[in-house]
Amino acid sequence: MNFKAMLRWLPVLSTVFLFANILSAQLLPRCKDGQGYSYNPVTGTLVPTGEKCANSVTSAVPFLRIAPDARGGAMGDVGIATSTDPNGMHYNQSKLAFADKDFAVSATYTPWMRNLGLQDVYLAYLSAYKRLDNFQTIGASVRYFSLGDIEFTDDNGSSLGQGRPNEFEVALAYSRKLSKKLAAAVGAKFIYSNLATGQIVEGNEIRPGVAGGADLSMTYRTPMKITRSGGEFTFGAAVSNLGSKITYTRSANRDYIPTNLGLGFGWKFNLDDHNTLTLTTDLNKLLVPTPRPDIDEDGDGVPDYKQYSSIRGIFVSFSDAPGGLREELKEITIGTGAEYWYDNQFALRAGYFYEHYSKGNRKYFSVGLGVKYNVFGINLSYLVPTTNQRNPLDNTLRFSLLVDMAAVEGQ
Repeated sequence: MNFKAMLRWLPVLSTVFLFANILSAQLLPRCKDGQGYSYNPVTGTLVPTGEKCANSVTSAVPFLRIAPDARGGAMGDVGIATSTDPNGMHYNQSKLAFADKDFAVSATYTPWMRNLGLQDVYLAYLSAYKRLDNFQTIGASVRYFSLGDIEFTDDNGSSLGQGRPNEFEVALAYSRKLSKKLAAAVGAKFIYSNLATGQIVEGNEIRPGVAGGADLSMTYRTPMKITRSGGEFTFGAAVSNLGSKITYTRSANRDYIPTNLGLGFGWKFNLDDHNTLTLTTDLNKLLVPTPRPDIDEDGDGVPDYKQYSSIRGIFVSFSDAPGGLREELKEITIGTGAEYWYDNQFALRAGYFYEHYSKGNRKYFSVGLGVKYNVFGINLSYLVPTTNQRNPLDNTLRFSLLVDMAAVEGQ
């Protein structure tokens, strides 16, 4: 594959097992707790170099963890403890049980890597929920990630034909109130990843990757009296993408999908009859083993961390970082945001997302606005990077459209 094609694959490099293996073998054994080490062949030990390094947790199909909507994107990629809309299918499906509308649909289009001049790479997300009664709600979503047109070439630069890599996810969820303040949900999903079907890499034919997954979540909401007009506190917890591993070849060594644990905290302040302010924070941690390519106790040439089952990998992910608890805490990303509504018709939003430099170094501010008119709503968001590391959404405007279908049917 030529350099231009490789450049267009940047958002999903971690999903291609060949490149992940190369990066792991060359970089990760010399990194511990964000500090670089060099190997001393005389003593057989690692010697600190004084340089910073990365030991980020990676998985296949990372498109599943991209915040799909403009509202969450404008608030630092938060959404576990915000008010209910159809995009709760991504963040926290149990929120759907608290929906105040009978039937709503949301559609989002996110241009991807436009700052690099790529015009045909994008993420599309369609989600909806339907209330069955005052206690039960069902939801559904479809996520589609297109990587555009790619020309495949051999080592000599000869063309091997055109390809159009793409990935998609189809998800369903059932949410139920367990009490006036507590709700829980369970979801199921099908994942399909077609990156380079039919191509040959080191004698291995690339095939589409297929996996199944489940989501578990809960939400607790209770009124609070911080202001004269009252308010609300929300706590949410969600485990998403809990499921099978995935492979792009006939190899028995499969890659983890991005199983994630998220905790969300939200505080809504009713300032008066027309103005509300919501502050919210999400904490997320991938439940995927930290790469340790230097550990191969069975001597089969495959690092042990790659051979755990999906379930064992989840439990191992809490205590396997080379730097111990200190490094485990660095694997937690933090998103925090604020949302101001005037008369429930016009919204201003802002947020910040933080990831430790040794675990990916994503850091950025985000801003956005929302407008509700009759049965329609429009959300816009814009990302402002705060580091020299380029983000696929640099200088990109994304938007979501929400429709109250019950109101449409009533007209």
